[in-house]
Amino acid sequence: MSSFFSYTIFGLFSGAAYAIAASGLVLTYTTTRVFNIAHGAFGMVLSFVFWDFSVRQGIPLWLSLILVLFVVAPAIGWFLQRFVVRGLGEGPVSVSLVVTVGMLVFCIGIATYYWPPEARSVAPFMPGHGIQLGDTFVTAHQIITILVAVAVAVGLYVLLTRTRIGTAMRASVDNPELLKLFGGKPDRVAALAWAIGISLAALSGILLVSVVGLDYYALTLLVVNAYAAAMLGRLKSLPMTFVGGMALGLLTSYVAGYLPSEGWLNDLRNVVSPLFLFVVIVAMPQAQLRVGQVKGIVSAPLPSLSKALGWGVGLLVLTALLTGNMSTARLLLLGTAATYAMVMLSLVLLTGYGGHVSLAQFTFAGVGALAYAKLDEPNLAGLVLSALIAAGVGALVALPVLRLTGLYLALSTLAFAVLMDKLVFQAHFAFGYNGSLTARRLSILGTSITSTLGYVLVMTVFLVLMGFFLLFIRRGVLGRVLIAMRDSPAACGTLGLDMRWFRVGLFGLSAGMAGLAGALFAGLRGTIGAADFQFFQSLPLLLLAVVFGVTSVTGATLGGVGLMLLPVLGSDYPSIAGLLLALIGFGAVALARDPNGLANLLFKAGRFLEKRYAPQLLARLPQLPGRGSTVDAGYDADDPDPDAVVDPAREVPAHVAT
Repeated sequence: MSSFFSYTIFGLFSGAAYAIAASGLVLTYTTTRVFNIAHGAFGMVLSFVFWDFSVRQGIPLWLSLILVLFVVAPAIGWFLQRFVVRGLGEGPVSVSLVVTVGMLVFCIGIATYYWPPEARSVAPFMPGHGIQLGDTFVTAHQIITILVAVAVAVGLYVLLTRTRIGTAMRASVDNPELLKLFGGKPDRVAALAWAIGISLAALSGILLVSVVGLDYYALTLLVVNAYAAAMLGRLKSLPMTFVGGMALGLLTSYVAGYLPSEGWLNDLRNVVSPLFLFVVIVAMPQAQLRVGQVKGIVSAPLPSLSKALGWGVGLLVLTALLTGNMSTARLLLLGTAATYAMVMLSLVLLTGYGGHVSLAQFTFAGVGALAYAKLDEPNLAGLVLSALIAAGVGALVALPVLRLTGLYLALSTLAFAVLMDKLVFQAHFAFGYNGSLTARRLSILGTSITSTLGYVLVMTVFLVLMGFFLLFIRRGVLGRVLIAMRDSPAACGTLGLDMRWFRVGLFGLSAGMAGLAGALFAGLRGTIGAADFQFFQSLPLLLLAVVFGVTSVTGATLGGVGLMLLPVLGSDYPSIAGLLLALIGFGAVALARDPNGLANLLFKAGRFLEKRYAPQLLARLPQLPGRGSTVDAGYDADDPDPDAVVDPAREVPAHVAT
């Protein structure tokens, strides 16, 4: 009985911290319609700030707490609403998700840059004080946390339902223009909501840091627990959010205390929160269709078939020239870049064309790699079967949330990625007791490709073929349907298009492409392990795809090279490793509203040079029979003018967006 009481006290303590974080998350969402995935990351950064004030600079504990909660955190919240997330709630969900994921990576980069890894600790509030209840000693820190959580829940409920400011907060979401007519200021109340939300994230991090420790990733990823609690309240009910946080804390504590420490049941201890989140998402009601004006994300211009073939052959030739005298280590890096590029191509299909965000794309690559190693069939049949297995897993992920779109669909992929990482990839039946598997290199038509140089060239061929496949889809009816469903689901519903099963097929195809890349990666490396496919790696993958252009094959190829160079530069220059992460996060935040990314700048430069110098060069060539005066710009005649569609800030008619 005493152990049960101890588990209950610890569960209430952790649940109270989750409820505080989830309450801030619900507050920002209900007032701005922006789901802040970086909520836990801001709590982590502000926990480091609290440690810096109270320990390193010697500021009194109470003054440090006041400075963090009532000065630093509100200032960050105001800045975010004013300059980063303003207007995101009115745009596509995919854009707001990418922006907040970018903020998450930015926070981790800033924290690792300013506070390099070393041993740090934060003492609990009033150490040594508490009360004795039977055989259990309840610390003062635990009592304070529970009482603060109750006070936060009551205070937020009163704020939103019994005050003019709370009414203005809710009205700023429902109809900001009407609120202005009544003298309200939507931007001001939204800034206030974000200031309070970031302060609550800081409070939850500070309350948990004495137990979890000052760890960049542990504190950041604890927000998954807040996601689950917030989802139980359907992102609008503060009482249900509080109940969800407390229930999750108790459930986690009881599972850790009573489940056996051996066997597969022991693995459930690490997946209670993501499993809870996935179950809650599955039980969510059907998502409403998005209605209103068509404000589609304008895609990059499509190249003609001849131009695509030319660039594909050029990439193969360039790879062959560059790899001639490369060392094995550099060849492995180049093959890794090709793997990342192929996984990003799967995001081009899913996010760039389909408008759905997946936070588990690297997990699907891990499924393909695991299947390839387990099948031990290093041939084209084994490669295709591995891709089909990954596609089946992707379709299964989409099936439980068949009724949902946007935010709920993205969070379900995050929960799935955590489940796969903790429950499957780290289990002995997957990568074995030593955590690694051996994979043989691919053989084509009986010819084994043993050299690293030859294998990298084969991977480049697969990359080019996958790019051609995407362009083929985009040009056809299927591509037009994808763009139409991305831009206006309501209009597609009125035309009788069954978007649910189409979405399942889209997820399956995208996962299959990522699984194919993972299988090729397994053959390249020869030995793969669970650490190669951690779920957190899907975040920089998504961000680099957005930075370089998630709507084009060119952007995916450049993004693969950039993601490969990231750890290399971090290893060569460890002092700026965190700064590189912060730079990627900042780039994603800056470019999320323009999904064509940096590739769009290259397209503009290419078109400028082509228009400026191509006529002069052609004029110097001898006149060929049948050659007219019109310069072939490299685009199909039935394609829209590329200069007319590269600006994503303009509203365009549906026939142009499709």
